[in-house]
Amino acid sequence: MHGRQQSYVYRGDRARRNERIKRLLLVAGLAVSVALIPHERTRSAEASAFSSFSFGSHESKDLRSQLDAARGELELTRARLDRANAILGYSAKYKVDASLAGDVYDIAQAEGIDADLGFRVVNVESEFNPHAVSSVGAIGLTQLMPATARWFDHSITKEKLYDPRTNLRLGFRYLRSLIDQYHGDLRLALLVYNRGPQAVETLRSLGVDPRNGYDELVMKGYTGNGLVN
Repeated sequence: MHGRQQSYVYRGDRARRNERIKRLLLVAGLAVSVALIPHERTRSAEASAFSSFSFGSHESKDLRSQLDAARGELELTRARLDRANAILGYSAKYKVDASLAGDVYDIAQAEGIDADLGFRVVNVESEFNPHAVSSVGAIGLTQLMPATARWFDHSITKEKLYDPRTNLRLGFRYLRSLIDQYHGDLRLALLVYNRGPQAVETLRSLGVDPRNGYDELVMKGYTGNGLVN
């Protein structure tokens, strides 16, 4: 009789363990499915799965915590893949190495500039040559004037503007400030970026159209507003 009772207890423990394993496998499967369905359906899928089971309070919190962690990892992985794919795409499109493409992409995003616009501006301004110098003294990837760069960094020197990351950071920051200054008028902001604020404002005050084709060149086929969404 005693041995039989132990057998019952053993079988009961084994059944409970099996049930817990099934539940954990279900959660793992649900976590994987998060990567395979659109983001907007994720919450409803989670709610549906959890509503089908009656867990204890502690166990439910533990499983939810595991699911949240898994979903967070999947979203982070998805973001990294999206970034890598975008950088490789721009690298191939503009025929520049992935390291430079990564700098343009990351710094544009950090300064609030749409990466697509950032690449377009650098391509038109310097064709991705960090040592480019214009006839009027504009320097580097974004063809920034030293005087303009010092508005944003008082310690900047002409030599520092040849550093790609420094040049991108200050050039994109200047462009973002112009988009804000002209209340989202991207074409006007680009013209000021190219021609300088004094020239554009003087022409506008005289009733003359300041367009010189630069905005069309940068924005050909572009449909964004210039800013990170």
